[in-house]
Amino acid sequence: MPRTLLLLVLFIALLLELALTGGAFFAPAFTLKQFGVVYSPATTFLTYIMGWLLLFVSLVAAVALVQVQRRRPGFATWCYLLGLWWIGIGIGIYFAFGKPDNLLLDSVKGLLIIILTWRCQAARLMARRY
Repeated sequence: MPRTLLLLVLFIALLLELALTGGAFFAPAFTLKQFGVVYSPATTFLTYIMGWLLLFVSLVAAVALVQVQRRRPGFATWCYLLGLWWIGIGIGIYFAFGKPDNLLLDSVKGLLIIILTWRCQAARLMARRY
């Protein structure tokens, strides 16, 4: 059960990251408006960098999803990395900009991934013992 939930959370997270990535590359004005930033020549570079960063996180999420799906032993490293990344982003944005929606969305997503990864590992260890 934890593995199925982990796959579901990773899949939803991947879809969200890909949507943000597509928005950063193909609809930068709309994407920046969602974050409360006015699109101008000065923010064009910011949007470009944000798009590449989101693409990198999307690729890491895709690798983690495939690793969990194929039951690879190294899946936990990818999942813990993503979980800590999203917890850090959620807490950082909350303290720097006072946006609790990011704290809830990113940090809860990261915490879910960490807890479900831990439960998957515990279930694998229990299965090996018996």
